[in-house]
Amino acid sequence: AAEETPIKCNELFKDKSIRSVLTKGVAGIGKTVSVQKFILDWAEGKENQDVTFMFPLPFRELNLVKQGTFSLMSLLHQFFPEIKDLEVIDSDTYKVLFIFDGLDECRLPLNFQKNEMLCDVTESVSVDVLLTNLIKGNLLPSALLWITTRPAAANQIPTDCVAQVTEVRGFSDPQKEEYFRKRISNQNLSNKIISHMKSSRSLYIMCHIPVFCWISATVLERMLGEAKIGEIPKTLTQMFTHFLIFQIKHKDQKYHQKCDLDLPQTRESILALGKLAFQQLESGNLMFYEEDLRECGVDVREVAVYSGVCTQIFRTESGLHLGKMFSFVHLSVQEFLAALYAFLCFLDKNPTKEQTTEHSGLSTITEMSDFLKSAVDQALQSDNGHLDLFLRFLLGLSVESNQELIRGLLTHKGNSSNCQKDIVEYIKSKFEHNTSPERSINLFYCLNELHDDSLVKEIQSYMSSGRLSEAELSPAQWSALVFVLLTSEEDLEVFELQKFIKSDECFERLLPVVREATRVLLSECNLTERSCSALHTVLSSESSKLTEVDLSSNPLEDSGVKLLCAGLKSPNCNLEKLRLSDCNIKQEGYAALCEAL
Repeated sequence: AAEETPIKCNELFKDKSIRSVLTKGVAGIGKTVSVQKFILDWAEGKENQDVTFMFPLPFRELNLVKQGTFSLMSLLHQFFPEIKDLEVIDSDTYKVLFIFDGLDECRLPLNFQKNEMLCDVTESVSVDVLLTNLIKGNLLPSALLWITTRPAAANQIPTDCVAQVTEVRGFSDPQKEEYFRKRISNQNLSNKIISHMKSSRSLYIMCHIPVFCWISATVLERMLGEAKIGEIPKTLTQMFTHFLIFQIKHKDQKYHQKCDLDLPQTRESILALGKLAFQQLESGNLMFYEEDLRECGVDVREVAVYSGVCTQIFRTESGLHLGKMFSFVHLSVQEFLAALYAFLCFLDKNPTKEQTTEHSGLSTITEMSDFLKSAVDQALQSDNGHLDLFLRFLLGLSVESNQELIRGLLTHKGNSSNCQKDIVEYIKSKFEHNTSPERSINLFYCLNELHDDSLVKEIQSYMSSGRLSEAELSPAQWSALVFVLLTSEEDLEVFELQKFIKSDECFERLLPVVREATRVLLSECNLTERSCSALHTVLSSESSKLTEVDLSSNPLEDSGVKLLCAGLKSPNCNLEKLRLSDCNIKQEGYAALCEAL
């Protein structure tokens, strides 16, 4: 595998051998902004001046013409009327770049296997056939392509159609501070905000997403800038609840604790948008069209009213002469409103009748704690974690102090003091099962929303007293250790097992931390072939960062070395240094090493 190297957006096509680039990144990390900046720099004559034509074709707009039949030229004329006099584009004469933003929003089948082959830019076919042939290089083989996507949808494009894969990683810690300093000109206030964000590790980690920095700045600028008003948000749910309240209140009004959430039209707007958010979250949609709104029972004519109440939360866009599109300002805002809707419906005992999502199971439950436990179970069943944030918000809303903030929306409050203890114990019991590291980490964030940090404190006391090496840890405590290490400010580049417990079990339990390291030091740790099997999975994973492993003085034997060699053979392996002295290796092991290296 190629080693990771940083690359500037404007240099994606500097290497002339690269025809197609796929850029991945989580929702709201800056993919679309990167595309817009790339186009702006080109249009202003600053960068990529060797490109003659640049055609941005966002999937969200291509969805609006998915039923149509076009030639490539007629499709371009539809989107870019300025070039209607151009009958054909010769990509050998002109350098042409097509930008397809938001593959995850694509509602076309993109059937690369079965679609017919097409080489003629004037022949009319379905939009799906056009796109697959353009991406494969059958149409305009010299044209450049740039596709952006959330990671889950990246596998829709065959790997042989992509010359280079890049990833937008979001803000580093220094960039988080830079954002707040640039956004808030009052230095004293920006220092207060940065200091507050750093005091809550879970909030500060979320700040790698630019949209979350914006939400936090919006809330904290007013709360810390005015006389102390109430409790400053320390959890995700508190932050988003305050954000919702700010957006609903008129811009010229000062923020006070008493909020006009109890206006009937406000509650109606929130429920309508919440219902849309909830149902579209299950479908995995971030972008909606008029047909989606109708299916959710949201009146398209009333959307203007709702988006007037929530201009910074819900957006209406007009496609290029093609129709209207709707979206929440960010996936996390959609997840918050979906959780708020589910919570309000539960309290109202009035779940929507026509609901057909898997969440409809939640609607038949009458006890708050059973309702929340069911939500925990459903989120844990998700492979890709699409309900992780929804669950954090839902649990956060069950906390009494957060219900106080939205009391205008509540018909009555949920009885939550006993329920809170009950759900905390239920979440802790989930660590006893074989929960994936990603879901386990989310469960700790959930406990944080419920103001419970007992497991984390236990582990921190073991670590600070130096008693970790002799401790008998429960599955929940192992998960807590992984969470503490992954969310600490410590550099994770070097992993040294001797700092913990010298055993195969400890190495396996801490694998999520090992995955973040470039150097792994495991000498004299009593490791056997069991650890070699675990290391094999790290070396062969697509995101493998390991460049150095020291396994000296461990009884690995030939069986362990053979397992290790399977990882070394992986095209994803980036290992440069491997130490295996004094590991009981015999002839078979050396033969396997020779073959692998």
